[in-house]
Amino acid sequence: MHLESLRDFCLSLPGCTEDFPFDDNILAFRVSSKIFVLTDVDEGHSFNVKCDPERAIELREHYPDTILPGYHMNKKHWNTVLLQADLDEKLLRELIQHSYERIRNSLPKAQKLALDEAYGAL
Repeated sequence: MHLESLRDFCLSLPGCTEDFPFDDNILAFRVSSKIFVLTDVDEGHSFNVKCDPERAIELREHYPDTILPGYHMNKKHWNTVLLQADLDEKLLRELIQHSYERIRNSLPKAQKLALDEAYGAL
């Protein structure tokens, strides 16, 4: 998956926005102002996603060279996924979708309802 594909997939998710909250290099994808994916646009070789803690450990054990504890993130809840590895694009999309859903499900009820009204329920 290339940066353009990552961006296109993230922006296809309901209510997704993008911005550069830290500097001109770190691109964040958000749902209702909460980040679900971070990537460095200059390097473009990895991205961070939120993950269920138990699943995060399983993924790291199964893909020890390509899925790592989240770089500069809470290691319990975030993974860094290296893109130069030969990971299946379907898996990468599942990881992004999982991160999106974790963030979306953590939103207050009013924000979830607003997303449902604007984009339809998941």
